[in-house]
Amino acid sequence: MPRYALKVEYHGGGFVGWQRQTNHRSVQGTIEAALARLEPRDHTIAAAGRTDAVVHGLGQVAHCDMTRDWDPFRLSEALNYHLRNDQIAILDCAPVADDWHARFTALERRYLFRLLMRRAPATHLKGLVWQVKNPLDIDAMRAGAAHLIGKHDFTTFRSTICQAESPVKTLNTLDIRAVDGPNGPEAQFDVRARSFLHNQVRSFVGTLERVGAGSWAPQDVKTALQARDRAACGPVCPPQGLYMASVVYPQDPFG
Repeated sequence: MPRYALKVEYHGGGFVGWQRQTNHRSVQGTIEAALARLEPRDHTIAAAGRTDAVVHGLGQVAHCDMTRDWDPFRLSEALNYHLRNDQIAILDCAPVADDWHARFTALERRYLFRLLMRRAPATHLKGLVWQVKNPLDIDAMRAGAAHLIGKHDFTTFRSTICQAESPVKTLNTLDIRAVDGPNGPEAQFDVRARSFLHNQVRSFVGTLERVGAGSWAPQDVKTALQARDRAACGPVCPPQGLYMASVVYPQDPFG
């Protein structure tokens, strides 16, 4: 069965998350239903990462197995036709080897988090950012974030329902940049690792927001990390500003 990699963009607001759930609208289930319109049978696709409810995708990657050979452009166009009302778009499609896997072949996942700093309610960006009313100290947040880079036991920043076998992960990047956007100033977080714990990125951002607001000192982030205790974590931020931005593979299937 020919296998295809799909680069997927989606607005997470109307979904319970990526993973298929009975009687609930998921990104995976919606794409599988579109595939069934092209080849009538049960389809199961796999993704590089399972995003939670309301989390968005800019460059999520999944793979599907088809019965017949499809021209990649025609497959993406056909899927987009059936997904046109679902706030999901297939940005690219490429044939891959039979043993290529969107999740297990991946070397790194990159997440983007957008935090809007303004008092007036968000209109155009509603559901796309986490909004706080006061400016944040970006330099202090960067100083706090520096304590999280590298290989650590991230129990403090791990959801209590996380199913990962180990809390030890290696965080490659946690960059924070100030962006003067047309809708107001933003703090944008670029977070990269081979894999993540459940709610790890949102735990980072919620904690670092406390640093930016002056409630925590940058050194407090190190203290929280070393505690290896979920109770030491700052607030977990809302999901609206989180995006799966891209996935890195040994060879870019869309290259």
